[in-house]
Amino acid sequence: MVASAAVLPTIAVLGASGVYARHLIPRLTAHGYPVRALARRPAAATVAAACGADVRHADIFERESLTAALAGCDVAVNLATSLPGPSGRGDFALNDRLRAEGTPIFVDACRDAGVPRVLQQSIALVNAAGGDAWGDEDTELPPDDSVAGRAVAAARVMEGSVTGSGLDWVVLRGGLFYGPGTGLDDDWFERARSGRLRLPGDGHDHVSLVRIDDMAAATVLAVERWPSGRAIIVSDDAPARWRDVFGFVAASAGADPPAPGGRIGFPSWRVRNARAAELLSWRPFHPTYRTGLIR
Repeated sequence: MVASAAVLPTIAVLGASGVYARHLIPRLTAHGYPVRALARRPAAATVAAACGADVRHADIFERESLTAALAGCDVAVNLATSLPGPSGRGDFALNDRLRAEGTPIFVDACRDAGVPRVLQQSIALVNAAGGDAWGDEDTELPPDDSVAGRAVAAARVMEGSVTGSGLDWVVLRGGLFYGPGTGLDDDWFERARSGRLRLPGDGHDHVSLVRIDDMAAATVLAVERWPSGRAIIVSDDAPARWRDVFGFVAASAGADPPAPGGRIGFPSWRVRNARAAELLSWRPFHPTYRTGLIR
């Protein structure tokens, strides 16, 4: 008698029309997981639909729609964001509100729907140490009233909603996303070619990057291995100074080196990914910007 194959858990992905989900959902379905794709505008979740996911309407601020859409799922992955990008869409204040006010509604809906496991996207910026210092999951960035400081404060509220929920949780703290669909590196190259690329400040600060496809791969491993009750930084192997990253972009574009004096958007941000390697057996396919930014 042949034993029946194990039934894989049904994975709900909130924020199914976003770039992170557009990389994650094809990987989940390729691994055989049934996926419930939740989006405020289901018609925009085209990649999810193309992959055969069950696309449903859900709004993170609407507990009833969330609860109905989550019913019958085993794991809920919250990727909902509203970050501004080069296209001009999104808003930092709305994104902070979504994290601080929307996530508690999401958690309540998971409890109402009987979803036992929650995976929450977060940001490794909460672990920035500043300067040349390294940070890990136990490092805490001191609060301030900058845009980055408010984003970190909202992320901490978001994480607290999940970790204090009584549900079985995992938090993935991503580095700065770049790569296909993000628009970030496309914007860097376009500005380099037009002579408008500027270093943040003098370019000495560090940035911790992760290509979006590497982030999605780590998320699939987190679903499979489920390191319960752990927060995990997902970033590439070699945080770099902005002057090196932007210098590489400019040289690759055949442009002059970028001048200093641009806006400083983040504190210096140099984090380790050792916990992801240990708990997820994850290594980035693009260990540095030098492979991830090749055109």
